[in-house]
Amino acid sequence: MTTTKEPAVATGPERVPAADGVTPPPTGAQYLESLRDGRIFYFDGKPVDDVTTHPAFTTTAHSVARMYDALHDPARQEVLTYVTERGTRSHKFYKMATSSQDLFESRDAIAEWARMSYGSLSRGPDYKAALVAGLAADADFYGEFAGNVRRWYEKITDDVMFVNLSLLNPSADRTRSVAEQRDTYMHVVKERDDGIIVRGARMISTGAAFSNVTYVSQYLPASGLGVDDKDFALGFFVPFDAPGVKLIGRYSYEYMAKRNGTPFDYPLSSRFDESDYSVILDDVLIPWENVTAYRNPDVVNGLFPRGFAQRFIFHACTRTAVKLDFLCGLLLKVADMNKISSFRGVQAQIGEVLGLRHNLWALATAMAAEPNPAPGGGPYVHPNVNYALQWRNMYGDTFTKIRTVFHNLMAGGFIQIPSSAEDFKNPATRHWLDKYWNGAEIPAEERVKLIRLVWDEFATEFGGRSEVHERNFSGSYEGNRVETYHTAEHIGTNNYFRSMVDECMSEYDLNGWTSSDWPEWKRIGTP
Repeated sequence: MTTTKEPAVATGPERVPAADGVTPPPTGAQYLESLRDGRIFYFDGKPVDDVTTHPAFTTTAHSVARMYDALHDPARQEVLTYVTERGTRSHKFYKMATSSQDLFESRDAIAEWARMSYGSLSRGPDYKAALVAGLAADADFYGEFAGNVRRWYEKITDDVMFVNLSLLNPSADRTRSVAEQRDTYMHVVKERDDGIIVRGARMISTGAAFSNVTYVSQYLPASGLGVDDKDFALGFFVPFDAPGVKLIGRYSYEYMAKRNGTPFDYPLSSRFDESDYSVILDDVLIPWENVTAYRNPDVVNGLFPRGFAQRFIFHACTRTAVKLDFLCGLLLKVADMNKISSFRGVQAQIGEVLGLRHNLWALATAMAAEPNPAPGGGPYVHPNVNYALQWRNMYGDTFTKIRTVFHNLMAGGFIQIPSSAEDFKNPATRHWLDKYWNGAEIPAEERVKLIRLVWDEFATEFGGRSEVHERNFSGSYEGNRVETYHTAEHIGTNNYFRSMVDECMSEYDLNGWTSSDWPEWKRIGTP
């Protein structure tokens, strides 16, 4: 069997060290070249030869490439990048934070990239920096594979690699245990001198079409893996061009936009569809040097609570705060469009949305301002876990609430749109559009352009997927809240809350106060 290769990011002449000795990050062109790796990738029943040129993916791929080019922009470089100990320039969120300042700088770098897609690309290259920096800050926890963790962290950071994440089993039968579903769930089937052979599937690998490598492990928030699940207790990196790796996923909204209209009609679908694919591992060889956990339930169960959850939520909170900046602007433009912002009820609804936006920025700031020590000891810190969990609890409802505000304020005008941009190009229909589709102070074309943007954000298939994704991509509605409870139990927060009640109750008994801090209690009317 062919040995799995490490992914290679293009290293053309532009990546030679600069005059100051610092090796620059990949350019957008080099990133695109790294995706031309011969991976087995299906869309609409047919293999995709080149994701960078295929009409279902090319525009989104170039949207990601713009993010890499921004790393070279002198106006953005100070906000986005830092120089590693190895003399390479990388995105700041790839750095293992040792202080609040590091986290604040990471937050600003995340936000700078997020603004390039108006918050639509939830799982850009920096999202999985949450994973690799979390692993590396806790490398000793991975025992005999600690060296692999550190090596992969350095490679991914130096190349600013786009890493995917594959953690979830297929839905299958929730009444049966993991071990009872060996035919479906990812597991090791053979151990060899040069590595392990893995078989099974992983669901909902968002961004897989545009990633270089995926990290595969297991996430069972309710119960975790048990002693009988050792064959499933794995962690490893695998490039998408490894023999036996296959990608199958949902329809492309970019492709749909190209079939049905223009960027005027689908301004978000046409360039920010990050894809949701399933990863199939058909007896894939994983070399030992790519393994981070092997038949070890305790290590695999520790992936989320030992830093990764805090870091990925920190990224998500910052990205969604940027998205709410955009939605606030969109809502204000809608109110201006029909001159309704002077009404008190409208102001109240806009004010509520502005407050929700402020909540997210406050949580992102608090996560950075009050970090927790990394569990592995040493100098590293992670974003505050309590504020991170609160983002998980509130954001899904927040996005849905904002969508409802748009529906309420736009009413029937939300669907008062012509079929496509072609209606404006036809003189026979343009005349009527200009007469009847104009806004209070804006012409019809501008008004329809704005409404189409709102429509794409909330009402197209892209918009529908966005709401499902925003509500669930950090975990299930109930699961998020259960984890908030268990985390508070684990770190002692709940005991602190209980102790406050105990302290209060200790200050009095049947006979009155137990402390001399208050004057002697005398019941009124008692002789």
